[in-house]
Amino acid sequence: MVYHTNMRATLIRHEKVTDELGNTVEIKLWRIPVSSDKPHGFKYSLVYIVSGQRVIGYDNGEGKGDHRHYLDREEPYGFHSLRQLADDFLADVENFKRRER
Repeated sequence: MVYHTNMRATLIRHEKVTDELGNTVEIKLWRIPVSSDKPHGFKYSLVYIVSGQRVIGYDNGEGKGDHRHYLDREEPYGFHSLRQLADDFLADVENFKRRER
């Protein structure tokens, strides 16, 4: 694995929205140099928090690669584009909301 400690990251987007129930969606996207760990050149963290707990998350933390958290499960995520990443994350959030009604 390759780790870059002096990596220059450029913030692309940071958005945090809390709804009337106190649930939060936070999206953070950075452009970074291409590396073996992040061959697409992006670092990201998308999270949906309900009652103070992460219930859905997509990220590519150092050494873990692209992956998805859904409740207690963690599984690989096939990154294709930032648009697809956002679409997949928001679809999971909507599916979770429908399921919890």
